Amino acid sequence: MIQINNLFNNPNVRIVEKAGPFAILEHQNDLSNEPWFAQQAYFMQKMNLKKRQVICYLNGGAVKIQAGAMQWTAGNIEITSGVKSATNFLGNLVKGALTGESAVKPVYRGNGYLMLEPTYRYLLCEKAENWAGGMVIDDGLFLAAEESVGERIVSRSNVSSAILGGEGLFNLCLTGAGSVVLESPVPRDELIELDVQNDVVKIDGNMAIAWSAGLEFSVEKAGKTWIGSGLSGEGFVNVYRGTGKILMAATMTNTVHPDSHGAKQTAADSSHGMLGSIKNSLEL
Repeated sequence: MIQINNLFNNPNVRIVEKAGPFAILEHQNDLSNEPWFAQQAYFMQKMNLKKRQVICYLNGGAVKIQAGAMQWTAGNIEITSGVKSATNFLGNLVKGALTGESAVKPVYRGNGYLMLEPTYRYLLCEKAENWAGGMVIDDGLFLAAEESVGERIVSRSNVSSAILGGEGLFNLCLTGAGSVVLESPVPRDELIELDVQNDVVKIDGNMAIAWSAGLEFSVEKAGKTWIGSGLSGEGFVNVYRGTGKILMAATMTNTVHPDSHGAKQTAADSSHGMLGSIKNSLEL
């Protein structure tokens, strides 16, 4: 039997989300700073830049995580590579190369606790079964999932979606039932969830961090004509059609509209019309 003290009952540690075996811990203050970093740590805390960790309580179940993410385990925990055969390993290598995830996701199974490394990124808990047809995620966002969650690669419907949409030609799709932990560029409070019912959503930029696999993704002109798209200042937009959900990080870096009175944004950070979109696409 293992009893953990000064963690769940620590006033400086708060559980901000829970799903299945996972809980997201947030350290309210960084109490281990050196004197010369105290000022920086103070302002980081005020701006919600806090260390966050995932702790997983295993009660006979199993979870898979990104390689190298484990910090410590306590209890009777068995670690396996998650690779079932040579063919499976080669498939994982290809999958990792296409999606930016680790090729091998180790599996932790048994009874006890698994703690992941701290990060300053924002962490989200999602249920795979709540996404009809599976949850497609942006590259590099996967952190952990229950072993019951399946993985497959989905590709764009056309090459233009990869070249012009900023999402890449392939993405990881999480299927089945079980809890998932994602690393997000923005906190939950700034994510917009769009519930689409046989309709269309158009987004200027790759701000969608997750979307239902049942949605058809393409890249199209913002207007009906090339001239109209150029004059609108939008150029190309990402288009999602059908029925499903979209998680959109609409307040992340480089989404501030440039104007003469506010913060400036370079052409490399936004489409800035048709010509800007083509230029940015060629730089991908």
